[in-house]
Amino acid sequence: MATCSSQLVRGFVPFYFGVHPQSHLSKTGAPLISTATATSAKRGSRPMRIQSAFDMLSDSSASMKQWDGSEEAQFVDWFRQAWPYIKGHRGSTFVLVISAEIMDTPHLDPILQDISLLHGLGIKFVIVPGTWVQIDNILHQKGTQGKYVGPYRITDKDSLEAAKVAAGSVRLTIEAKLSPGPPMLNLRRHGDNSRWHDLGVAVASGNFLAAKRRGVVEGVDFGATGLVKKINVESIRERLDRDCIVIVSNLGYSSSGEILNCNTYEVATATALALQAEKLICIIDGEICDENNHQIRFMTLQDADMLIRKRAGQSPTAATYVNKRSYSARFQNGVGFDNGNGLWTGGEQGFAIGGEERQSRLNGYFSELTAAAFVCQGGVQRVQLIDGRRGGALLLELFTRDGVGTMVASDMYEGTRTATEGDIAGIKLLLKPLEDSGALVRRTDEELVDSIGNYVVVERDGSLIACAALFPFIADKCAEVAAFAVSPECRGNGQGDKLLDFVEKKAASLGLERLFLLTTRALDWFERRGFSECSIESLPEQKRKRINRSRGSKCYMKMLLPDRGGITVNGRSFDNSSL
Repeated sequence: MATCSSQLVRGFVPFYFGVHPQSHLSKTGAPLISTATATSAKRGSRPMRIQSAFDMLSDSSASMKQWDGSEEAQFVDWFRQAWPYIKGHRGSTFVLVISAEIMDTPHLDPILQDISLLHGLGIKFVIVPGTWVQIDNILHQKGTQGKYVGPYRITDKDSLEAAKVAAGSVRLTIEAKLSPGPPMLNLRRHGDNSRWHDLGVAVASGNFLAAKRRGVVEGVDFGATGLVKKINVESIRERLDRDCIVIVSNLGYSSSGEILNCNTYEVATATALALQAEKLICIIDGEICDENNHQIRFMTLQDADMLIRKRAGQSPTAATYVNKRSYSARFQNGVGFDNGNGLWTGGEQGFAIGGEERQSRLNGYFSELTAAAFVCQGGVQRVQLIDGRRGGALLLELFTRDGVGTMVASDMYEGTRTATEGDIAGIKLLLKPLEDSGALVRRTDEELVDSIGNYVVVERDGSLIACAALFPFIADKCAEVAAFAVSPECRGNGQGDKLLDFVEKKAASLGLERLFLLTTRALDWFERRGFSECSIESLPEQKRKRINRSRGSKCYMKMLLPDRGGITVNGRSFDNSSL
């Protein structure tokens, strides 16, 4: 279904481009065209051949006509499931860093194809491409090699010239492959529309990055290596508002007119912080795995921070992170401040990764995970690290519930944990108004003590703001959700959704297939979240014997998606392999 999802979303985008009244128009209503604009070749094509991003749809049109009813139903079902993601992401700003390891591979073409597609759905993209591999290759061809100290390159004269060539080549490649729109063949049956001839993707680049020399550090002269001084937020946002995809190069410009070679991840993280982006997405060439080589699908910022601190003795990147946590990166109008007094004091404003630790992969992709945690600390709520070698990974990460990459989140599940006996008083306060109104069955202190290990609570500033209970029926591969309550002052901001999502993931990690609940008042709320009414007879026999049928409660059930990867929440890993 995941592979099918990425193909289906590409299938409908040409029609969205053609019928959406504002999808590719400027504020004045004029089509946006650029000579430096572009999209990628179709998936699997040779990297030297530039094609339309949607050529593959023309190739598959004949087979689509032969779909049987089940395939048509699958398309309709997926499209309806994707709508909340399409609506939720529209208008968001994503900073996307493409690692240098991906840039010269056939994987770049389908990634750019999907970026073009997502741009057509209303997502604003700022792309920061990596170049260290390309720079080192150019130096190698000249008989020299790159030199690094820590995460930074020593940029001598030859390295700076190589950096200019690499940055220009990468930028032109991206621009060239982002310009074509969807093929006309897919649109003609819907009538003639002049707007369909002007569906190219506008791409903008420029001097968005102000930098200063890194200088001489501990006796090492870094030459023309730069540090991020300012991100020109106003100029970037102006181009985003004109429906452009923006490319921010790692080459910065000093106040004296010098060209300086900056670290790609420092630029990307600083850009995400300065723009207050909804997401930083890192396209890398591998997966984030735990010590058992199982992919980590989710980490809270708290757990990522804890892991990084444990590694500080073995990883220079982790040690740098711990030192930089002494202040919190913040930007005001694109200028980084680390002391809050309005003066730039010279500290790095993003988070640089690179050098021997990253290139050798001795610590896997720990460097990228550390950069993700740093950005979350600075205020970007979501960072997603995606293996760019996987076909359609960007679409699968953004349009399916569990995604295929690793998410580090600063707010999701924040303060969520298993309850203890010390929480009983707080749980009773949450449940009492609902019990008094008859919405929930009243529970005794003894019942709460006996089942406290089944409760999950959300704590904020020392007080409980939400709770829920999960009672598994392992033999029946299902579980009951009960005692679901959110404090009145915290309702309406998604807290209930986060709690339910946590409970669902916990149930899936136990190998359960269904959730059920009994309710008298919250029917609509649970229906909107995928629960469907069912008969009481479909519940486990052990549960049916205890139901007070005089309450007239409605029974609802939801099928769970299988748990395909571990999640880490509050230091605890939920993973089938560990059960």
